[in-house]
Amino acid sequence: MSRIGKMPIAVPAGVTVDIAENNKVTVKGPKGELSRALAPEMEIKQDGDTITVSRPNDLKRNRALHGLTRTLLNNMIIGVTEGYTKTLEVNGVGYRAAKQGKKLVLNLGYSHPIEMEDPEGLETKVEENKIVVSGIDKEKVGQYAAEIRSTRAPEPYKGKGIKYDYEVIRRKVGKTGKK
Repeated sequence: MSRIGKMPIAVPAGVTVDIAENNKVTVKGPKGELSRALAPEMEIKQDGDTITVSRPNDLKRNRALHGLTRTLLNNMIIGVTEGYTKTLEVNGVGYRAAKQGKKLVLNLGYSHPIEMEDPEGLETKVEENKIVVSGIDKEKVGQYAAEIRSTRAPEPYKGKGIKYDYEVIRRKVGKTGKK
């Protein structure tokens, strides 16, 4: 039995969950609205302020989808109540991030600045050497943060580049001269 899949999901006050045919789920909350088509094989039942996900049989595909469906639903509910954030750090001499309207402008040692338009539903803030990406969709927040990081991933010798705030860069020893 799926440990994650069998856990019930608590629906907080102020959040409405609509489950349509073929498991098209729409979640509305104080921060916004999210909708997603989940696996039609799964049975999603709402009893008052709790939601349970069950699977029809123990086929390998259904076992795999059980926990996934429950987690996707839970992430949608957390997204519309609290939202998600990812924090990135810009390290390096002369490396800068700035905000121009809805554009994020990155100066990362290339011959040109990199301009990135904020996707729909996401917001970026720049505070000193930190970039904070926030939104209600966990998948989009993580994807956009990964795209920002990929413009200049951290290198192991000096640690220059863009890294997540929790990321630890394993440093390498540089070259040594002959004697």
